Parts: sequence; structure tokens; C-alpha cells
Amino acid sequence: MAILGALIKRTFELRGSMPKIRKVDGFKQQQKVLKKLLSKAEFTAFGEHYNFSKILNEHHLIDSFKSTVPAHDYNSMYKNWWHRSLKGEKNVCWPRKIKYFALSSGTSESASKSIPVTSDMIKAIVKTTSRQLTCQAKLDLPQEHFEKSVLMVGGSTDLKYNGVYYEGDLSGITTGNVPFYAQNFSKPGKEISKQKDWEKKLDEITKNAPNWDIGIICGVPAWIQILFQRIIKEYNVKSIHDIWPNLKVYVHGGVSFAPYKSGFEKLLGKPVLYFDTYLASEGFVAFQDRPNVEGMRMILDIGIFYEFIPFNEKNFDSDGVMVENPETLHIGEVKQGEEYALLISTCSGAWRYLIGDVVKFTSLKNYEIAITGRTKHFLSLCGEHLSQDNMNKAIELVSNELKIDVKEFTVAGIAFESMFAHQWYIGTDDKVDALVFKKLLDEKLKELNDDYKVERIAALKEVLVEILPSTAFYEFMKLKGKVGAQNKFPRVLKNKQLNEWRDFLSLFSNKK
Repeated sequence: MAILGALIKRTFELRGSMPKIRKVDGFKQQQKVLKKLLSKAEFTAFGEHYNFSKILNEHHLIDSFKSTVPAHDYNSMYKNWWHRSLKGEKNVCWPRKIKYFALSSGTSESASKSIPVTSDMIKAIVKTTSRQLTCQAKLDLPQEHFEKSVLMVGGSTDLKYNGVYYEGDLSGITTGNVPFYAQNFSKPGKEISKQKDWEKKLDEITKNAPNWDIGIICGVPAWIQILFQRIIKEYNVKSIHDIWPNLKVYVHGGVSFAPYKSGFEKLLGKPVLYFDTYLASEGFVAFQDRPNVEGMRMILDIGIFYEFIPFNEKNFDSDGVMVENPETLHIGEVKQGEEYALLISTCSGAWRYLIGDVVKFTSLKNYEIAITGRTKHFLSLCGEHLSQDNMNKAIELVSNELKIDVKEFTVAGIAFESMFAHQWYIGTDDKVDALVFKKLLDEKLKELNDDYKVERIAALKEVLVEILPSTAFYEFMKLKGKVGAQNKFPRVLKNKQLNEWRDFLSLFSNKK
């Protein structure tokens, strides 16, 4: 078997040395991608409506595309175009009939969204995943590591078919399309991957855990942590490495890992390498290709054309809603450290589509980005401009200082004594004084955000903290039918979601 490991590693090393992996001109890559997308969709209903043929003949391709095709959010894409694909119509926004639709996690609104996933997008995701794996050849890992199994804790591959299309989590769609040559290394296997009941899936993985030699694990931090705890308890061991001694790599995504890291590492017996991944329902945007860096390298040459909207009052209202004609920049115009909302055009038929994430470039040289939040997941009741990035960092700092494990958290902006307050809900199973937590949290946020510091003197009169057991967050997600791989608890609660959360907490408190 050592020979197999050597062959796999050597293959990865050869791929990793190919010119396409080296530093290239991102702007030229993006021009080629846009041209390819427009050419492929030229004779679709969308392409004919916006005259892609004419755009393709323009000298300034990107400028012509931007001036001709309006920016869309989900509602406008669905209302004007995607609803036709959902009814089985062919060649609407992309050639042929759409076979798969991914159900988004629905963190920004209560209802899930149906995102088209074409065969071209599946190929793009598989190709990018392969590229991500090749990066491990650059690490100081033994040859045997490349023989170990990869555990992908994702959604069910038993997709729902309604007579027109299949739907489910993107992870379920892509796992069901794993190339044959990778299936022997992929866990938990076909039968367990089909399981729709999340609790039963975790039970089955736990039952089979001692039979697998896992080297890499992939999944959302909160659910992987729950799985580790379940396995450790079931087999009465000290750490997950007592079951999987060769676990060396954790590939995470979906949310910031920072608030989870300290609690996660308590479940380990030895260090592992962490790699962040930006795989959204709309496509594979970026991945971390080297350890111990903040950013993820954007995928600029496979299936997605990006535009960057400066995340400011000019382009978004106070609720995070995009204006009708926002200012957009291409990859050659962005600046390092500034925040941008992502607008994407893809090989799944999304056109100038607001994905909802806010990013900043951590390295222009390497085209590396970090997710700082969501367009609608921030707080600015009175000008405090509190980003999700600020929240994650503050929780991480407080957790480390108090030596506690915060497994979940969320915050809401509320009216308070004719002014405003931030109401925090902290999920931890460790003992902690809410007043001590509040004081530290407030101090950290003032250090991280000057606007917040100013508003705490003026309009932001109070910070309120309620400590809850972590089960409260998980039970709320179950109640909403959002248990599983791609579901994340919203970091900011507003309007209907806040009311539903408050109603749930009143019932939860009575149960205790």
C-alpha cells in the first residue's frame, strides 16, 4: 500500500507543478471565463433577451456586459427566469434542461432558495476539488496520508425527485457525483450518504468510525464538533485521534472557524492542519491552498465570472438590500483590505447575481480573500457598522480569555430606552457569568471597531448578554427543519427570525 501512496503523492506533485497552478494574470483569466460563459449561453432565452451575440462582438467585453445586463438578487432571478427552469423548460439561462437544484441553507431568510446546478457546474466543482487536493502534495505529509480515507459529512445523496428535477443540499448533489476513482477513498459510503435523517446519519457514522482509517475530514464546524463528541462518548476515549490516529487535515467551510477552534481542539489528541473552503450553493469560489494564512485563493479560471460591489451606503441600504444599479469592479480594480459584496455570473445560469457574501482581499498578489460577513448579517442601528468579522473575532478573543467553549452565538439589534442596544445570545455548556462575558465582549468590540466605540458613548446605550446551553441553538434549528450539513445558525437575527427565536426561547425556558 505504501507504493500506492507514493504514486498518488507523485501524481499530485506533478499536477502541482503545472503552469496553471502558478501565478497568472487574474484579469485575463476572468475575461476568458466571461467570454466562454456568454458564448455557451448565447442562444438561451436569457442570452437572446440581453443580446449576448452583440456583447461578444464588443471590444470592451466586460463594460458592455455590465451596461447591458442588470444586477440581480435571488428574487429577481427567480421571478423573471429561474421559475421557468423549475417547471422543466429548457435553455432558459443555460443550455439544456436543469437536472439539479440545490436548496440553500436559508440563513438570510427563513425560506430556502432553489439554486440551479448544471452538469457544467458539477464538473467545475469536481475539477476545483481535485485542484484543492493537489495542494496537499506541497505539505510535509507522509506518503501513507494519501492512502487514507476522506470523510465528507454532507447532505443526503438520496435527492428528492418531483418528476421534473432533483433537489437537495449541494453537498448531497456533489457527493453523489464523486468520480469513480475517488469512491474507494470516500466515506461514509453510498448507503450512509443516502440517509436523510441527520441524527441517524451521525449514528451510522459513529457506529462505523472504528472501521475507517480517516486522514481528512470535511464539513461545517458545528456539526463536525457534534460528531466528534458523539464518537468520543460512544467509545469512551479521550480524543478523536484515539479512533482516527491518522487524521491530519480538516477542511471546513460555511462559517468562520475562529469561534469554534478552541472547543474543536479540545476533542483532538494531536495537531491537525486546517483549510478553509468557500463552496457556496452557487459554485466553488475559493479555497485555502496553504496553511496558516488568513485568505483563500479565488478560482478565477473555472466557470465563474466575478464582480465586486463596494460594500457601502452608496450601494446598499441600511437593511443590506442592493440598490438597482450598484457600482461594480472587476478583479483588476479591487483594493486590498476593502469590503466587497460578490456579484457572480456562472455556468449554472446565474447572471450578475448577488450571492449575499461580503469579502475582503487579504492578498492581491495571490488573489486571496476572506469572508467578512453577509450583506444582511451585520448591525448598524445607529452607525456602529458591526460586521460579522468583528463578531467572530470578538467571540474568539472572549472565549480564549475566559477559557470557555462558545459553540454558537447570535445577536439582535433592539430598541432600548428611546435609543438602541445589542442583545447577544451565547451558546456554551461551560459556566460563565453573563456580566463578565458582557464586559469583555464590549471591550473587545470597542478595540476592533472604532464606529462601535463611538456609538457606545452615544446612541448604543446597552449591551445585553444571555447565556444559553448549546442545545437551545440546535433544537431551534431542528424546529425550523434546518438540521444538517449546510445549515448554519444566523449570526444576526432580524424581524421575523428574531420573533421566532424569542418565542422558541420562552418555550425552551419553560421546558427547563
